[in-house]
Amino acid sequence: MADEPLVLGIETSCDETGVGVVRGTTLLADAIASSVDTHARYGGVVPEIASRAHLEAMVPTIERALAEAGVSARDLDGIAVTAGPGLAGALLVGVSAAKAYAYALGKPLYGVNHLASHICVDQLEHGPLPEPTMALLVSGGHSSLLLAPDITADVRPMGATIDDAAGEAFDKIARVLDLGFPGGPVIDRLAKEGDPEAIAFPRGLSGSRDPAYDFSFSGLKTAVARWIEAKRAAGEEVPVRDVAASFQEAVVDVLTRKAVRACKDEGVDHLMIGGGVAANSRLRALAQERCERAGIRLRVPRPKLCTDNGAMVAALGAEMVARNRPASDWELSADSSLPVTDPHVPGAHGAAAHGSDAHGGHTHGHDHDHDHLHELSKENLYP
Repeated sequence: MADEPLVLGIETSCDETGVGVVRGTTLLADAIASSVDTHARYGGVVPEIASRAHLEAMVPTIERALAEAGVSARDLDGIAVTAGPGLAGALLVGVSAAKAYAYALGKPLYGVNHLASHICVDQLEHGPLPEPTMALLVSGGHSSLLLAPDITADVRPMGATIDDAAGEAFDKIARVLDLGFPGGPVIDRLAKEGDPEAIAFPRGLSGSRDPAYDFSFSGLKTAVARWIEAKRAAGEEVPVRDVAASFQEAVVDVLTRKAVRACKDEGVDHLMIGGGVAANSRLRALAQERCERAGIRLRVPRPKLCTDNGAMVAALGAEMVARNRPASDWELSADSSLPVTDPHVPGAHGAAAHGSDAHGGHTHGHDHDHDHLHELSKENLYP
């Protein structure tokens, strides 16, 4: 284990300031600072508030993660950070912090993809990923089916949402039902007491002529909202638990059906599910049921690793180091629309940014002078 790469990961794509420390595929620390309670007042994430919260939480969260892992920052073999996709301002805070720490410590920097990180985090739970890996990622911003022959270099989109993501639909329906924000956990809890067959809500893009792997939840969201409005207009009580259960069933039915179909079509005998909505108990149960019937092995990380966290970024960073992928250079920037086909961002100068020894390892050199960071004293950046 001592020979495996020790990497710190920073995640700031939305409202969670996550810092994780990983050695190889072993999780040492997973520190989170969340601003969700502040955003709840507005019924959704406010980008400016998220950015400020990241700025205030960054250094304390990094220090907490290092202490929890029992390592010094100088022991690290690399620093990984989410470069995108996500909220531009929030991403910028994480990228700037990672660049400062990497430069001050003389460590290689790895800008990685948020979605690829959600896939790679499963290595911390179930060991090395099979190659290729079929992944269903479901969150507030993304609903994607991805095939990853190599999580560090080759991630291929199979399908994605064409409108609202599944997590976004959960939040919007929770708002219509006056259940607060975020909507996923409360709908999951109420649905356990409701009847999933009480109301026949539509399944988007499930016809024979529809795209096989794409998702659409906008029509479902509208149908549920209109059903609730009709009940209220008629002066009738809205059966909240039945609505929650029926809505949730419509979402997870489509997600799991398409994911299993993709596995069969591609000849992949396993399925990984990640993202915040992967914490949903009904999604896990229905996926397990359908995978068992199809002879597919299901891999789902524990709920805490499904939501945004620094551990997933550190996991992908450790894999980058282990496979000698080129480090990012100092021109690394936040990219709010970074495509999933770019698992990491080596930058214009690639591996030359930090230098390489004869064996492909990083020498941590800083021989370029085009960036203003090089005009700063390391002692001022990191005591």
